[in-house]
Amino acid sequence: MPIKIQSDLPAKEILEQENIFVMDENRAMHQDIRPISIAILNLMPLKEETELQILRSLSNTPIQVDVTFLMVSSHESTHTSMSHLNKFYQTFGEVKNQNFDGFIITGAPVEQMPFEEVDYWEELCEIMEWSKSHVTSTLHLCWGAQAALYYHYGIEKRPLDHKMFGVFAHKVMNRRVPLVRGFDDIFYAPHSRHTEIRREDIEAHSDLKILAESEAAGVFLVISDDGKQIYVMGHPEYDRFTLDKEYRRDKDKGLPIELPVNYYPNDNDEEKPLLQWRSHGNLMYYNYLNYYVYQTTPYDFIHTEQIYKDRK
Repeated sequence: MPIKIQSDLPAKEILEQENIFVMDENRAMHQDIRPISIAILNLMPLKEETELQILRSLSNTPIQVDVTFLMVSSHESTHTSMSHLNKFYQTFGEVKNQNFDGFIITGAPVEQMPFEEVDYWEELCEIMEWSKSHVTSTLHLCWGAQAALYYHYGIEKRPLDHKMFGVFAHKVMNRRVPLVRGFDDIFYAPHSRHTEIRREDIEAHSDLKILAESEAAGVFLVISDDGKQIYVMGHPEYDRFTLDKEYRRDKDKGLPIELPVNYYPNDNDEEKPLLQWRSHGNLMYYNYLNYYVYQTTPYDFIHTEQIYKDRK
């Protein structure tokens, strides 16, 4: 899939080295096709790493995707340079009058804090409310999924006895739903979190459907009946070494951390981690873009004169 991004975004060179088709604004303007507009609210501290992971995950359909990166204005990022943020990101205030075909809200390393104590919680609530009327379908990842389930349904996250950390096997629960179309009965996905959303709390809401779960890691994939809200409790976008970096970071800091489950061959952290989740992760993003964004959004919703004026 051609991903439309700014020509000097650092992730562009890496994606091109991986033979992923990316294009800049000039080339995109000369393609007479129907693009879809995806906004990504990046709440992760290492924003450039997350950009690369999500863009890589969005790269497996023939649809042209116009990507807009968003940041919250009520939190100061200390792990990404201001020059990068100023050049490649917009604030919610700059886009709130626009419509987007799809929207992705990432995770954030604040899961052990009460939602209301997160410094950008009020702004995030405003964004989540806005998404109900300005976005065709929103995909929430990890803490972003927990935050959205709490905001939309009042479902509390629960603390775990130990960090859910590693690559876990999941079972598809309802393969009639297009989001898991093409999935094997058992698939793998990474988790890295200290809290969980419990099955019984989700089942208390009749308009939510569990699509996949793990005996060890719990609920993984949840969707609303109308497909406008999708909740992913793990990180299918992670690359091969993301868990490795987290493990070594915490180990170097002297924090209590165990080896990621089912990750290193023979549980030997000197060996190259196994990449076991890429195909199903890509398939999930493909199904999301195809069935819940591209085939659902009316053509006129994408190509309104006002949207293009707002983007200038």
